[in-house]
Amino acid sequence: MASIADYYAGKSVLITGATGFMGKVLVEKLLRSCPHVRALYLLVRPKAGQSMQERVSDMMKCKLFDRVREDNPDFHQKIVPISSELIQPGLAIGPEDKETLTSCINIIFHCAATIRFDEPLKHALQLNVMATQQLISLAQQMPHLQAFIHISTAYANCNRRHIDDIIYPPPVEPKKLIDSLEWMEDSIVRDITPRLIGDHPNTYTYTKALAECVVQKESSKLSIAIIRPSIVGASWQEPFPGWIDNFNGPSGVFIAAGKGILRTMRANNDAVADLIPVDVVINLTLAAGWYTAVHRSTRSPFGSVHFKRNPLEQAFRRPNANITSNYLMNQYWILVSHRFPALLYDLYLRLSGQKPQMMRIFNRLHKAIGLLEYFSSQDWEWNSENMNMLMSHLSPEDRKTFNFDVRQLNWPEYIENYCIGTKKYVLNEDMSDIPAARQHLRKLRNIRYTFNTLLLVFIWRVFIARSQMARNIWYFVVSLCFKFLSYFRASSTLTN
Repeated sequence: MASIADYYAGKSVLITGATGFMGKVLVEKLLRSCPHVRALYLLVRPKAGQSMQERVSDMMKCKLFDRVREDNPDFHQKIVPISSELIQPGLAIGPEDKETLTSCINIIFHCAATIRFDEPLKHALQLNVMATQQLISLAQQMPHLQAFIHISTAYANCNRRHIDDIIYPPPVEPKKLIDSLEWMEDSIVRDITPRLIGDHPNTYTYTKALAECVVQKESSKLSIAIIRPSIVGASWQEPFPGWIDNFNGPSGVFIAAGKGILRTMRANNDAVADLIPVDVVINLTLAAGWYTAVHRSTRSPFGSVHFKRNPLEQAFRRPNANITSNYLMNQYWILVSHRFPALLYDLYLRLSGQKPQMMRIFNRLHKAIGLLEYFSSQDWEWNSENMNMLMSHLSPEDRKTFNFDVRQLNWPEYIENYCIGTKKYVLNEDMSDIPAARQHLRKLRNIRYTFNTLLLVFIWRVFIARSQMARNIWYFVVSLCFKFLSYFRASSTLTN
């Protein structure tokens, strides 16, 4: 078979969600590693007062495209933005644009979706299910289409502990659900959502499961592949280590911990964190597009230390996040390490004539952490036979250029690059300011030691010094500690 890069040469590719995190990396990788691709058609909607052309132009100025810019300064000529609105009938694509797309597209990568866990059910259905349905209808009108690649999630079937490379029966017939909810008031839908989604933790995983069924049911005449990435994080290697541009998922947790805001989190210490670098997912996605088109088949291919070395600027407290699976212990640390310091800091802001903000920040943080708790406290097993099969079909050169073998990944190095990436690319902090940030952490450490010392003196004066029983207990504990120290010192001397 032709190499992956050779296959994409001369092809016209349609991408949804191209301005999102994964979509940007997909566009960059296609332009850099498949330089002879004919054109990339991007479905983009106007947003926040920006036209689709302005949004794409801003995206191409991103540092992510620096390597492509060096190789080909005119790379933007291969990008064709198409005005579209996924929740509108016909995806709101104009007649001329529709004719262009149906006449030339060879491959579709459907990356667009709402990834908010607390998205209202009706809106999540529109974006994740109905938009997928309409895109498939458009795809069926494309005579030159060779592959339809749908980006799902490993958690679409998270109500199961073991997940195979199959599409499971839907929890409900998607069309019946859509028709039923269409006439309901939003308040009614909100009230019945918990019963509708059942044992799914949120509307995101529920609607992604429905979307997989739509892809399977309505694409009998298409060659399809479904990609199921887990928690997508910063890049491993490409286009450079640690690239990330959002606060979603682990990024927000890392930043909150690095700033010293997040001090406790409820999670299962024995569970595996299902984190996958974005460039690994994109390499697999492009390989799946190549394999699906060439074989014309239907498949589902697959399933705080660092911030002390590279501190964030103006940290609230020193990075020191505690993970516990015990609910009561977590609530205690939330009270002691989150709410109490936030109240003190807000009091200081009020007294200095400023607007209090820390309690509001912590309330938002607790809400975000609460949404992640289902995933941080459980474990899953995924079948990876199709991914291994796909890897076996790659040539040695393609395995290097489109590497998705996570067995080669050095996790400690990757996590450190991830933390540095959040500092450089999300917070836009200058790495040359690290010495000043370290000095700030030392200042916070000294403040902490001073506070603890004063607290100890206060406890002694108020509680211990005034009670004979408390003094006796205190002297007993201190003498016991000295005895242990003397014992270990004597044992060490005898050993030597």
